[in-house]
Amino acid sequence: MSLQNVCRKGNAFNLLNVARKVQCRALSAAVANPQPKQKNSQNIVLVDGVRTPFLTSGTTYSKLMPHELARHSLLSLLQKKRLDKELIDYIVYGSVIQEVKTSNIAREAALAAGFSNKTPAHTVTMACISSNAAITTGMGLIATNTYDVIVAGGVEFMSDVPIRHSRKMRSLLLKANKAKTLGQRLALLSTFRPDFLAPELPAVAEFSSGETMGHSADRLASAFNVSRSEQDEYALRSHTLAKEAQEKGYFTDLVPFKVSGVDQIVDKDNGIRVSSPESLAKLRPAFVKPDGIVTAANASFLTDGASACIIMTEEKAKQLGLKPKAYLRDFLFVSQDPVNQLLLGPAYGIPKLLKKAGLTLKDIDSWEIHEAFAGQIVANLKALDSDWFCKTYLGLNEKVGTPDLSKWNNWGGSLSIGHPFAATGVRLCMHTANRLVREDGKLGVVAACAAGGQGVAMLIERYPGATAD
Repeated sequence: MSLQNVCRKGNAFNLLNVARKVQCRALSAAVANPQPKQKNSQNIVLVDGVRTPFLTSGTTYSKLMPHELARHSLLSLLQKKRLDKELIDYIVYGSVIQEVKTSNIAREAALAAGFSNKTPAHTVTMACISSNAAITTGMGLIATNTYDVIVAGGVEFMSDVPIRHSRKMRSLLLKANKAKTLGQRLALLSTFRPDFLAPELPAVAEFSSGETMGHSADRLASAFNVSRSEQDEYALRSHTLAKEAQEKGYFTDLVPFKVSGVDQIVDKDNGIRVSSPESLAKLRPAFVKPDGIVTAANASFLTDGASACIIMTEEKAKQLGLKPKAYLRDFLFVSQDPVNQLLLGPAYGIPKLLKKAGLTLKDIDSWEIHEAFAGQIVANLKALDSDWFCKTYLGLNEKVGTPDLSKWNNWGGSLSIGHPFAATGVRLCMHTANRLVREDGKLGVVAACAAGGQGVAMLIERYPGATAD
């Protein structure tokens, strides 16, 4: 190699090293002096949304499969807005307890509903905020100009959940499937023991702690000194308000469903039951026995149901001649200790969302907060109104305060309407949008807790001229 070539290579290496140093310095400067995040300039709107009636598990939907409920929500949404399936660019759908035959239920439901096989679809799971995750995923796809029109939703089917063989039995069956001779099969059979037949039943329990959510709710209520009477009073409020809203015809997001083989059309939620304080007080603890304070009446019940909504840019809605319900202004997800703060998602999410948007409690006209348990709701309210909690855990200088309860879950909530895990998020958004119209408000907050100690908070703004139909 000539001396000239060696020099050229040496200069190239030196230039490369200089470039790397400059790049590293630039990155270091960027980390040290982060630039404020740029907000997406496009207005993303919630055009409309629907849901099946929410039914207690084991009732009228019990012989269906989950994708059939999801299919109905997808078709009903398009029929309500008179939209062609070809306009939908992408489908994001939530599911928590998944049917193994339709693990990507977004895709299976879309195909069953007659969407083009060219329309991509994927399934998300984030416990009770799965359809919130579906909506925000769709917002991201729109914000990055990847797609224009997104359908988001979720489905949960608790009437038929996967019940597995024990780990020992599964291992034996898998080995038997690979056995090639009778001798190998007999040898495996000799290892079988009766306890292999014990099934693995699904449970609403935390993998990290092994504790059921009901136990966690009981402990949370005790930690915030929430009494049994406070919980029962809140549960009664939820059912009473839901019954009133149902009778007034406010649940315009609900679309009737004709179940094959059933004569009567399902046209309302069947879990709404207004009881008396005396009847509620007689119920025994459901989780912590004998002294627990969470009962079947002040906890949300296992529910079957599906929901779907359509989101797009405001510009696209105008092109299509659609009148949106609301602007989807902002959102964030939070996570905290899954053992002692499992259900405090709203208490963490609401203050962060308000600060991010430059708002206060008084600016919010509608609150739609997921009711996993009555005690969880009351505990979150007490946390927001606690100087100690807000200073210790939220890093604030003072307490956030108590939201105006005259604007809080005015049409009931998950305790009364029902809670199909992955479908609730769309209901919360739709009730917010429709309540803002009926109550002449401008801004609404949606918030929810979720398994794993996670949560979501979303800011929704009424669209000019929106209707509540």
